[in-house]
Amino acid sequence: MKLTGAAAVNYFAKPDSSAPGLLICGQDAMRVALRRQEVILALIGPEGESEMRLTRMQGADLRRDHALLLDAIKAQGFFPGPRVAFVEDATDSLAAPIEAALKDWREGDATIIVTASGNIPKTLVKLFEGHRSARSVTLYDDPPSQAEIEAVLKRAGLTQIAPAAMSDLVGLARDLDPGDFRQTVEKISLYKWGDPTPLLPEDVAAMAPSSIEAEVDDVIHATAEGRREAIGPLMRRLEGQGVQPVTICIATLRHFKTLFAGAIDPAGPAVVLGRMRLGPHRDRMIRQAGAWGARRLETALAHIVETDLTLRSTSRAPTMAVMERALLRLAEIIRRA
Repeated sequence: MKLTGAAAVNYFAKPDSSAPGLLICGQDAMRVALRRQEVILALIGPEGESEMRLTRMQGADLRRDHALLLDAIKAQGFFPGPRVAFVEDATDSLAAPIEAALKDWREGDATIIVTASGNIPKTLVKLFEGHRSARSVTLYDDPPSQAEIEAVLKRAGLTQIAPAAMSDLVGLARDLDPGDFRQTVEKISLYKWGDPTPLLPEDVAAMAPSSIEAEVDDVIHATAEGRREAIGPLMRRLEGQGVQPVTICIATLRHFKTLFAGAIDPAGPAVVLGRMRLGPHRDRMIRQAGAWGARRLETALAHIVETDLTLRSTSRAPTMAVMERALLRLAEIIRRA
């Protein structure tokens, strides 16, 4: 049985203990690991592993000894309660022993949890999807939905959240990888421990992780606000971290396109950008769009596109210098406004 969307999210939180097994696969190993942790915790509880109700095995071990999984689902432990037999890093070469275990599974046996990251194991997916009661979930690299984010926040004890703060969290979830976002939520929950007031955007901004992406944002904001003196030092820092000029150019183009969308809409930047998921920088970008105006933003976009073409051409000009010069030119446009 194949699970997708909200059905998959709900199943991770409340798995069916009467089902023989679940396959979780996806390109991102962290996403797979987080969902595997969630579903195993829901099945056996926080004490399950210490009570030896969890049997782990690597795919390579099962490949050497096909009886391992069948023995694990039938074995009875010293402690009462549901049990899990977990196969990690499975591939299609394990289809035979996993299929045999599913066929031999009976009520009261350990639930089979199989994970695979990287290449999707098509044979295993077909096996679990075609089974009458086993489940299969394929995780994609899409940003989490608001419902998924709310579930993560609820598990962390965060239930009072201002709408603007939720919008910022949705933006963070889009920008961060799943592990970093989960750590950020845990940090926010500790920050708000014992505080009954709603979570506010400034709380999110205070706890958001600093990253290379944030530093790219810094140089773009400096450009959009005409702070020429800040551009050089920020570019040196990004260059030292190995950030490619084309990466900065793409991010700059995306930023200025967003400003342009707000500037040309009759409703105005405050309304248009206010509806977008711009994270804690929303108000800042609304001010930028208003300061630039549609005409100057159109000129800026032409400069950025020209720079992008230069960076991707066979020109021998030093690419980081080309990018820095373009940002300085953009900053000068708004300084003269």
